[in-house]
Formats: sequence, C-alpha cells, structure tokens
Amino acid sequence: MKKPVIGVMGPGSGATQRDIENAFDLGKLIAEKEWVLLTGGRSEGVMDAASKGAKSGGGLTIGIIPTADNTTTSEAVDIAIITSMGSARNNINVLSSDVVIACGMGTGTASEVALALKAAKHVILLTDNQGSKDFFKELAKNRVHLANSPAEAIEAATFILKDQRQDQLQT
Repeated sequence: MKKPVIGVMGPGSGATQRDIENAFDLGKLIAEKEWVLLTGGRSEGVMDAASKGAKSGGGLTIGIIPTADNTTTSEAVDIAIITSMGSARNNINVLSSDVVIACGMGTGTASEVALALKAAKHVILLTDNQGSKDFFKELAKNRVHLANSPAEAIEAATFILKDQRQDQLQT
C-alpha cells in the first residue's frame, strides 16, 4: 500500500521561531506515523525544520527544490527533486501531497494553499495569522481545517486520510 505523503509548507527566511518549532514537531509526528514528508526542500525555515524533525523520528523526506542545483537543499532531505522552476514548483508540492499542512504563513505558503484548494486538496492551517485562516476558510469551508498545535494537525490529517481511503474503497 502506498504511504501517505504529507506536504508541510511554510515560510523560509520569514519563518518565526514558533513556526520552526511547530514544523520540527510536525516532521517528527509525520515520521512516527510512518508517512512520507514532502517540503520545498531548502535549508531554511519551515522546510528545514520539518525535514529535521522527520529525520529525528526516522522518517523519509522529499524536497522539491526550486533551483537547478541542490546547493540550498536541507541536509535532512533524503530525496531531492531538482526542478529549476522557482515558485512554479509550488504546484508540484501540492499535487504530490495527499494532505497539505501550512505551518506559518507567507506569500509562497499562501500560493501553495491556494493551489491546493484549487486542486481540491485538504489543507490544514497551523498558523497564528487569523486573516489567513478567515480568508482560506471562506474559500473552501469543507477542505480547510484549523489546528492550534502540531498534534491537532496530525489528528486532522489522520481523519482526512481515513476518509480518502474509504472514498477509494467505495469507487
């Protein structure tokens, strides 16, 4: 059976300390569930912290790299996919994820959330940014889920994945 791929998206250089701590915890919890972590793969902010968290839990990490080389790739990425696509790689991030968790918020993260919703993906928002929560929840009430902690985000992802499996069995 295919392992679920959980995309953790969030700010790079604009990540807050709380975003980084939450991302590390998310990565570790994803690994403990034996899911695969997918991030933007760079060695900064949420991407790096989530990958390091997953590696600390013995997990598998994939990084979708925006550049033509891997010089900015996190040391905690197991599989680097080099795209040379810049921000266009955001679409690959969300389409390759079974569930997207936005940890923190920035312009790149907002674009990933919007792309995920356009692709009918479920998105879990783990952010203190109330404006982002209100905006995205209004766009897709049934596919945007709010979490106040990494544990709540993983609980929501577990329910979403269970529903997806049941839908697949019924078709």
